[in-house]
Amino acid sequence: MTKLPAEGRKGRPPKWPLSDDVVLTARRDLAQRKADDLELALLEPDLTGRAKAAAEKKADAAREAALILQMQLEAQQRTEAELWRELWKTPQAVMWGRLSWTREVAQYVRWKSRAEAGDLDAAKEARQLADRLGLTPLSLLRLRWEIATDEVAETRRARATEAKATTRRRLRVVDTDAAAGGK
Repeated sequence: MTKLPAEGRKGRPPKWPLSDDVVLTARRDLAQRKADDLELALLEPDLTGRAKAAAEKKADAAREAALILQMQLEAQQRTEAELWRELWKTPQAVMWGRLSWTREVAQYVRWKSRAEAGDLDAAKEARQLADRLGLTPLSLLRLRWEIATDEVAETRRARATEAKATTRRRLRVVDTDAAAGGK
C-alpha cells in the first residue's frame, strides 16, 4: 500500500490544462450572432406592425439564449476553478502529481462541473473518473493507496474530548433552594 499524507498535497495547484468548453462556447457565439443579426433586422425601415413585433420577440429570445449560455459558461468556469483548487489539496493529489495525471484530473473536473449543472450523462462520466482517480474508498483500495492516519489531529481530538468531560464533571447543577437551607 502507498501511504498518502492525511494533510493532503501542499502548494499551488498545477496550471489548468484545458481550454474553455468548446461546445458551450460555440453555442454561445452562435446565439449571440443570431441575436446581433436580429437586432440589425429590427433597424429595417420596412419592418412595421406585426412583422416588427414578431421580429422583436425573436430578437428578445435570441438575446436571452445568448445571455443564458454566457452565464452557464461563466458558472462552469467558476465551478471548475473552485473544484480544481480543492482537489489539488487532497491526499490523492500527491499521487496525481507523481503520476502526471494533470489532464485526467482536469477531465474529471470538467465532467463534474457539468454534472453539478444537471447533466446526467456528465454525472456518469464524472463517477467513472472519480473511481479511476482514487476519489472513492473502493478505488483507493484498488489503487492500493491508503490515507495515513493523522496522529496529531487524533491526539488533539482525544484531548479536547477529555477536556470537555473534565469540565462537565467540575460543573454541577446546584439547587439554590437546597443550598440556601431549604427556604
